[in-house]
Amino acid sequence: MKPLLIAAALLLVPAAAQAQVAAAAIPNSFDRSATQPRQAAPVPAPAAAAPATAATPANPRSEEVLREIIAGGQAGALPYALMTDDLAAKVREQEAAVLPILQGFGAIQALDFAGSQEGADLFAVTFATAATQWIIGFDESGKVDALLFRPAE
Repeated sequence: MKPLLIAAALLLVPAAAQAQVAAAAIPNSFDRSATQPRQAAPVPAPAAAAPATAATPANPRSEEVLREIIAGGQAGALPYALMTDDLAAKVREQEAAVLPILQGFGAIQALDFAGSQEGADLFAVTFATAATQWIIGFDESGKVDALLFRPAE
């Protein structure tokens, strides 16, 4: 019976009061006076450095397939056979918006491998009218399962 009474009492206590009780256990940095120096947060030791990017593409076909996708888009017909069914469906939903963008970029001036991370390859692609970054990744069967482009930073 006591647990029921305690639970009922907690339900009757306003939520603001419960929050104040919980907040009282957390140090409040705003209580420090303006004359006290601010303490710097401890800096964690650096973790074992794993390379974020690789010197060679994760998939040796990345550049070739990326060029084919870009060329297809600029010609008005994306090569969906190169993509997984899931990716192809997502790209088809955006085709009406993507094709005019790709066509507006103009000819490829440079396509440079920039690195790999978690199995996906990053390329810097410079067009006649835009500098972009492209990410391309493949599934186990060799189909493109990740594709993204964005303005270059």
